[in-house]
Amino acid sequence: MKTYRIQRRQVLPVRLDGAWRFFADPANLRLITPPWLDFTITSAVPEMMYPGLILTYRIRPFGGIAVPWVSEITQVRAPHYFVDEQRSGPYRFWHHQHHLTTVGDGVAVEDIVHYRLPLGIVGVAAHWLWVQGRLDEIFRFRYHALARHFQLHPKNDPMNRRPI
Repeated sequence: MKTYRIQRRQVLPVRLDGAWRFFADPANLRLITPPWLDFTITSAVPEMMYPGLILTYRIRPFGGIAVPWVSEITQVRAPHYFVDEQRSGPYRFWHHQHHLTTVGDGVAVEDIVHYRLPLGIVGVAAHWLWVQGRLDEIFRFRYHALARHFQLHPKNDPMNRRPI
C-alpha cells in the first residue's frame, strides 16, 4: 500500500507567538479550508489545542456527499510543533505535522502530511485521477488564505507568480 507525502512551506510576516495563537486555535481551520469543502466542526472547540484533543467535523469532498472526520491532536510542543492524526474519515491513514520556525522577520510554517487511501488499486487510481489534484487545491487555497490573513505583501510572495 502506497504512502503519499505532501510538504509545503510558507513564510509569514508575523512573530512566532502570533502564528502559534492562530494555528493552535482549532476554530481557525475554517478560515484556511476552501469553501467548496463545506467544512463544519461538529464537536466542542476549546480555545487552544492540547495532546489528546479529539475534534470531529464534516467535509463534502464529493459535492453533496457529507463525510465525517475525527482527528486527534497527538503531539503539541508549543509554540513550534503539533501533529493531528485522522482517527476515522476518508483516508486509511492521515498524519499531519505542523512546524513553526522563526526565520528573519517572520515565521516559516511547514506542513508535512503522510497519507494512504483505502480500496487498494482503486485508491491508487483515485489518487492519480482526483485526490492528488484536490489536495494540491486545498493547500494552494490555504497558502493564499494565510497570506491574506497575515497580510503578506504580494510582491514578496513567491506563490504570486503561480496561477491559482
